[in-house]
Amino acid sequence: MRVVIAEDSVLLREGIVRLLEDAGIETVGTVGDGPGLLGLVREHRPDLAIVDVRMPPSFTDEGLRAALKVREAVPGTPILVLSQYVEERYATDLIGGGAEGVGYLLKERVSDIAEFIDAVRRIAAGGTVIDPEVIGQLLGRRRSGDPLQDLTPREQEVLALMAQGRSNGAIAGELVVTEGAVEKHISNIFAKLGLQPAQGGHRRVMAVLAYLGRAGG
Repeated sequence: MRVVIAEDSVLLREGIVRLLEDAGIETVGTVGDGPGLLGLVREHRPDLAIVDVRMPPSFTDEGLRAALKVREAVPGTPILVLSQYVEERYATDLIGGGAEGVGYLLKERVSDIAEFIDAVRRIAAGGTVIDPEVIGQLLGRRRSGDPLQDLTPREQEVLALMAQGRSNGAIAGELVVTEGAVEKHISNIFAKLGLQPAQGGHRRVMAVLAYLGRAGG
């Protein structure tokens, strides 16, 4: 796997490079600002771009805007955005263009090396990984009339784990239930969200989009 990194903190950037190297993942380029990211991606066509949300010069959303430009200029590039704080808008803006190969994690997750490397691999493989704290905040502000309100508490738990990029087997292990039970819950989720079988494998992605409040615009 080949990765590029856009992160202005030299210490964090080099730390991530070392973690990836120890996991057998090659970093083919690094930059300390958002504009340089697009050039790196165009040059190396990496399997994943890891991007800090806030970078010079204004330290607001340069990294996010650079990530969105990458997704537009080089479609299909998997992106993992790192943020110091939970900011739901960044997660929804990034996923709004398509949930495949997208991740949004708090920087503190990097310290859990196994979880971080697992997230890197899942996103590079086309999965979706959303930080549990972001998911928790989204659950706490579900609007009246939201179709997700029709989901049972267990179905909401399953959907939350889907949004973290978990497989059916991993969800079963987390909830201590059988994979068959997970499949039944997912089937119920699809039905309640109006996602038809004809939509195939995209239903999982669309369910995550609905969860993040982006389905249907």
